[in-house]
Amino acid sequence: QVQLVESGGGSVQAGGSLRLSCAASGYTYSTYSMGWFRQAPGKGREGVICITPLDHRLYIADSVKGRFTISQDNTKNTLYLQMNNLKPEDTAMYYCAATRRRYGGAWSCNDFTDLYWGQGTQVTVSS
Repeated sequence: QVQLVESGGGSVQAGGSLRLSCAASGYTYSTYSMGWFRQAPGKGREGVICITPLDHRLYIADSVKGRFTISQDNTKNTLYLQMNNLKPEDTAMYYCAATRRRYGGAWSCNDFTDLYWGQGTQVTVSS
């Protein structure tokens, strides 16, 4: 059974940093496409950063380019999201997601289907 558990959310002031973690279990970690999504109040879910297995190709949303990075520790089956220079508009519930599907060519997080989701972790950025 696939399980994804996020942690690391919190409240910070604008310009601050946070690192989110997603501990994965129940599947062969390195074979799934994974990513971070977020949903702000009253808005739809947005793909932030996603990564494909093996070739480690990335999609990064324009809204976070240059500020957010993704990394993995395959020994711990953990995905990280490092968020720097946070802005109030980054305030949202952040979710980790994984899918056994793989993607080639041009793709974005929003192309991911058959996703498993974590429970989410709240990030609040004050001005």
